[in-house]
Amino acid sequence: MQGRKQYAEKLFTTFQLSNHVPEDNFYRRLKEGLDLQWLYKSTKKYYGREGQASIDPVVFFKLILVGYLENLNSDRKIIAHSKMRLDILFFLGYDLDEELPWHSTISRTRALYGEEVFKELFSKVLSLCVQKQMLSGRRQAIDSAYIKANASMDSLVEKDIIEDGEHYLEELQHDEYGRVIEQHQNVMKDDRDSDTITKSRSNSTQQHHSWKEEEYKDMPKGKSLTKTADGDDSEERRPKFVSNHTHFSTTDRDARV
Repeated sequence: MQGRKQYAEKLFTTFQLSNHVPEDNFYRRLKEGLDLQWLYKSTKKYYGREGQASIDPVVFFKLILVGYLENLNSDRKIIAHSKMRLDILFFLGYDLDEELPWHSTISRTRALYGEEVFKELFSKVLSLCVQKQMLSGRRQAIDSAYIKANASMDSLVEKDIIEDGEHYLEELQHDEYGRVIEQHQNVMKDDRDSDTITKSRSNSTQQHHSWKEEEYKDMPKGKSLTKTADGDDSEERRPKFVSNHTHFSTTDRDARV
């Protein structure tokens, strides 16, 4: 007789996550072998003594590590992917009924540490993974077997992975900039017909200009020549960013500023 599976969700159930993650699972072995307790001391100075508790620094860097291992180049993808994986939830220390941090929390925490410190700490996390023989080479599919050690290649492998890790962090940063630009464009579209600068438009423009300042920080600033009282030419720096984003002509609304 042909069988048909019927699903009826239980109101009450007993479920232990550790019982459903195999002993040889990569993330289970990574959880058991990777000690990241040192992150608490390394990041302590970035937090105050009062206020709402932040995301656990260990959880934060584990999420970034998951993104690297699974080749997920955005904070949204990291959270969405982690929610669907029992082994990753177990690795992070979250149960089935616990909500993972918001994707925006990841980007805010990254900004809290600063780019240099963030890269330094993540590079150390990757180095520990190499030392535990859990990583070899650049981003690749993860299998269930331990990676065999090759003493003569250890330093080269670690260097290769650290460099790849830095490229991955740049991808995350690029995705964050892309979302800022998209948000800015949406606000501009909704607010295009207004003669006043709304709060949302102002905030979006500020984010956009911050991104442009970071993106073009190594490029020379624009200059213009003006006449002095004696008739000599003198240099005058133009404002960094002046555009139709925040300014408009009172005589010609379509004119470029």
